[in-house]
Amino acid sequence: MSLSLVVAPAFASTSGHAPAARPVASSTATGGERKRMNREVFDQVWGEVRTEYYDPRLHGVDWNAARRSFRPRALAAHDDRTLYAVLEEMLGLLDDDHAGAAPPAVARRQDAQYARRAAIGVTLRPDPAHPGDYRIESVRAGSPADRAGVMDGWRLQSGEGRWSPDQDVVDGRTLNLTFIDEEGQTRPLDLTPVVMEARPPFVADRTRPGVVVLRVEGFEPGLGRWMGAQLSDVAPETDVIIDLRGNPGGRLAEADAVLSCFLPRDQAWATRTPRSGSPVTLSTAGGCGDLRAPIANSVAVLVDSDSRSAAELTPAALQEARRAVIIGERTAGAVLISQESRLPDGGRLTLSRSDFITSGGVRLEKRGVTPDREASVTREDRREGRDPALDAAIAALSGETALASAAPSL
Repeated sequence: MSLSLVVAPAFASTSGHAPAARPVASSTATGGERKRMNREVFDQVWGEVRTEYYDPRLHGVDWNAARRSFRPRALAAHDDRTLYAVLEEMLGLLDDDHAGAAPPAVARRQDAQYARRAAIGVTLRPDPAHPGDYRIESVRAGSPADRAGVMDGWRLQSGEGRWSPDQDVVDGRTLNLTFIDEEGQTRPLDLTPVVMEARPPFVADRTRPGVVVLRVEGFEPGLGRWMGAQLSDVAPETDVIIDLRGNPGGRLAEADAVLSCFLPRDQAWATRTPRSGSPVTLSTAGGCGDLRAPIANSVAVLVDSDSRSAAELTPAALQEARRAVIIGERTAGAVLISQESRLPDGGRLTLSRSDFITSGGVRLEKRGVTPDREASVTREDRREGRDPALDAAIAALSGETALASAAPSL
């Protein structure tokens, strides 16, 4: 499904991609084969948490008791949906948005997020009000879902007997889906996936005079080089807006590269503390493409409640350095530094490996970044093509003289 699958916040990561998986077992495997794979997957997840989680005390959770409670249920799981529901329940004991397990089908879609692939054209997020169901975050124009009249804000029912994100999406294989619209009416729809071109992870919008808007979907490989190229010929009087709304994070190195576009080299911007307890200072190391020096243009960063991880630590660093004005909503507060590892069945474990505080000593986890100026966009705004938050950022920069004068000398 365009399944840019934002299926769970925990799937965002501030590290690189995991190594290739071993051959995967079918989600329909039965008997001894299924139980053996369940055991391997569970034992790896439980073991990595025990030995590699950033907090050796595991937030006070009795992890041995968790194993006794959850392992029998995991071994008895008859399919991926059941197994990964057990894993998510166990990882939920850590109360950490970066601790999550993605089933093989979800991991495959994540790997192909920016590739040409079969899709029906929706982005999903778990609906906490209806456990097991998913909320439609966006619908891609011209997609099968769009042509069928699916709207953002609808709910996709999941559960036994229904399609769910732990299953693959295949070109031409019709999905029998049940939606609940905003009036509470049931909408059964048969949608047939088609191969769609990928959306680029980074887009530059230069349609507004005096402003360049750099939309970043994720901190993916190549972001720093791309941003450097976009900024290399920007006139000094042009305002720069970085749009990180809905951005789930990504590579820590790319976050540093973005900061290097605006901050002097070797400027400390955060501290990470791994399981060993020995803090490591993070300082800008360059990487902003061919840009020889940070730009001095006025900068705004757009964030919302779905900006996570690297999409929080980046605006936080720019805000503390008084190098950008932050516009939008308080961010998600999911800012531990995580890494991913492949599971034996082709799934993926995301786990926090380091704590994180800003250079000003602020721990953003469970707190988020507070914008300098609040602005939100409603579902009605999106449907009507309005963007009050972007308008607020443009207005802020057009009158932002104090920000420019506070920028570090370059």
